[in-house]
Formats: sequence, C-alpha cells, structure tokens
Amino acid sequence: MKPAAFDYNRPTTRREAIEQLVERGEDARIIAGGQSLMAVLNMRLSQPRVLIDISGVDELRYIERRDGYLAVGAATTQAELAEYAALADEVPLLAQMLPWIGHFQTRNRGTVCGSIAHADPSAELPLCLATLGGEVVLETKRGKPRRVTGDGFFQGILTTARRPHELITEVRFPLSKAGHRYRFQEVAMRHGDFAIVALAVDIGETEYHLGVGGVADRPVVRRIPRDVDLDDALNTLAWSLEAQDDIHASATYRRHLVREMGRRLMTEEIVQEETADVRPAR
Repeated sequence: MKPAAFDYNRPTTRREAIEQLVERGEDARIIAGGQSLMAVLNMRLSQPRVLIDISGVDELRYIERRDGYLAVGAATTQAELAEYAALADEVPLLAQMLPWIGHFQTRNRGTVCGSIAHADPSAELPLCLATLGGEVVLETKRGKPRRVTGDGFFQGILTTARRPHELITEVRFPLSKAGHRYRFQEVAMRHGDFAIVALAVDIGETEYHLGVGGVADRPVVRRIPRDVDLDDALNTLAWSLEAQDDIHASATYRRHLVREMGRRLMTEEIVQEETADVRPAR
C-alpha cells in the first residue's frame, strides 16, 4: 500500500516547526528520518493531513554533554550518535546498543528521537532511555519545555505521553556513574530485526536496574537488590511481563530468555571487566 495524500512542510527553524505543529495539531505528524513513520503511513495505520519534516532544522542536530547527562537533539541521526567519540565513556550502554539497531543504512537516516517517539516496545533506544532513567524534552509554543521520564513517556504500543501540540526537541541520557557497569544483549530472528527479547542492565554497588524490551507493551525496568536470590527475582519478573505468543516466539520462550539472559548479564559476564568488542556480526 501507499500513504494517503498529505501536505508536506519543511521548516528551517525550531520555532517554525513548533508553530506549524501548533497550527495543525492532531492533523500533523513530525518526520525526521522516516524509518519508522513511513512504514506506518504505507500501511495507512496513520493518515495525517500534513507531515512536518524537521530533518533540515540544524539547531535540532546536536550531541552535547551537560551537567549529568548527554543531550541528543531531535534531528540527530543514530549514525551520528554512534560516531560520537566519547560515547563509550559517557553513556556506555548506548555505545553497546547502537550497533544492534537496524543496519548502517537505516541508522544513517533514522533519528534517535524518532525511534523514541515511535515507541515500539521491541526497539532498543526506548529500552536504553528507560533503563538509565533518561528524559524526553517536549516543547510547545507557550510555556516552559516539559520533561518526562522514560517511565512516564512510554504508555503502550506506539503510545506516548506527547501531546498533539508538543515537539520532542531532545532526549537526555544520564552519564555513566562511577563504579557502575552496563550490559546489553538481545535475541532477534536476524541481526537488524526488532528484538524478540532485549535486556539492558545498569549494575550498581547494591542493586541492578534491569530493563526488558520486546515482551510487554513498553520497556519495563525493575530494581533488583544484589543480595536477593537472583533466579527467584528473574522468574518473578518474567511472569509479571504477561508475555504473549506470536509468529516470532512463544510466551514460554520469551520468559526463558528473560531468565537466562538476565542471569548471564548480571553474573557470568561481569566476573571480570570486559574490553571485548560487543558489536554483533553484520
């Protein structure tokens, strides 16, 4: 199928983009890289009357280290973030996760904020944001920018807390903490496919922050104290996600992956510091 007819606007400034979004409201959709949105439009799951393309808004294309977090602008591509020289030191979970997102061709077009705005429960970037406790910054024509944490932003399959007149201008990933380690792993049918199950973990001195993607209708993050029985905690988590059977995997298999991958990420693979390249084979 092909998209329903729509108007196309290409603002050159942040203010212009916000004004157009306020003017058209629920009739408008924001597009930047289009790697998620175009598939939705082609299947006519969404039929906006106007697309507002922010890919040419240079003031929304940035990666900035600020006080305690890394800010990524709404027009910044996934490839640009992957090439950011200090990423492995500043947000190591992102550095491990980015090579698993699609393929280098799609990362050249797909944006970081676009993936988060799309809110696919199997996508890696929403999982990373939720696991680290990051924030989404939303702006409108009036009032101060609104900041929403990952827990509050993702509300279900392809559903977020963004209001019709709000533009996601940046996302904020907390910087790595001293003494913490970060790990990521996923299982997919093929490299580049959405994850059947993806796990991310922030390993602190007293607890794990374990994020699970691909099972529930949004990324789910649990705090697990390091002094509890890990097998029991992972089993409880696996059942709480209410996994469903689909054409890719059974609910039983998904629960099994949560238990097995979780144990490996939090125990076997962190016995010693690792310096190996974590990127999957292409």
